[in-house]
Amino acid sequence: MSIIIKTKEQIEILREGGRHLSEVLHKVKDIIKPGISTYELDKYAEKLIREYGDEPAFLNYKPEGAKVSFPASLCVSVNEEVVHGIPKKDKILKEGDIVSIDLGLKHKGLFTDMAMTVAVGNISEQIKKLLAITEQALQVGIHNAVVGNRVGDIGFAIENFVHSKHLQKENYGIVEVLSGHGVGVAIHEDPYIPNFGKANTGEKIKAGMVVAIEPMLNMGTKNVTLDKDGYTFHTADRKHSAHFEHTILITEDGPEILTQN
Repeated sequence: MSIIIKTKEQIEILREGGRHLSEVLHKVKDIIKPGISTYELDKYAEKLIREYGDEPAFLNYKPEGAKVSFPASLCVSVNEEVVHGIPKKDKILKEGDIVSIDLGLKHKGLFTDMAMTVAVGNISEQIKKLLAITEQALQVGIHNAVVGNRVGDIGFAIENFVHSKHLQKENYGIVEVLSGHGVGVAIHEDPYIPNFGKANTGEKIKAGMVVAIEPMLNMGTKNVTLDKDGYTFHTADRKHSAHFEHTILITEDGPEILTQN
């Protein structure tokens, strides 16, 4: 699939969808607390999406290479789970956990994508810093998603920030086998947007592109393993991981966050 430059009409639909998605995900965030199941979060997200007249993008989606379709609307990944965790009735959040909530929404036929990692009750200062740095890495990536740059500049900027001198002692692992991507007409479109890389490489960034930027940082190794469920990625050393994502419109005046609250 080649890169799809969105029309003015598509951009307006994506703006609406992005607002809906941000509102839904923040409402899901607000009910996260010790004792709630990941299944309850998923059902609440689906209910809110349908109240808007929209559709969950991930429910029954079958990505390339998958053996079965994804069975839920919300990806819920806890602690050492990096992304694509499947919600379960018996998976109960507890004090001190962190949980990544990742949601896609289909509004008038077009897709937006967003994720955040949320503390469940009180968490350690070390884990708070992991969340803060991952969210900052997303902002660094967005700042570099500008006309005239190339896709590699986004990953280079994220990697450079995460491995900068003032963060060296943290030694976070940047997940390399999962990445950001184009979005809009499909859930996953070109270009592929890694969270590492070389400056001035990859496709040119042009006005009208819509992309999802989503850094994933691990407390330890960058390496991940795939669960036997075919979806849930874990850190290989079972240390905590954080994930933040926004859908971005590239404009001549700079990046516009479509999933901004």
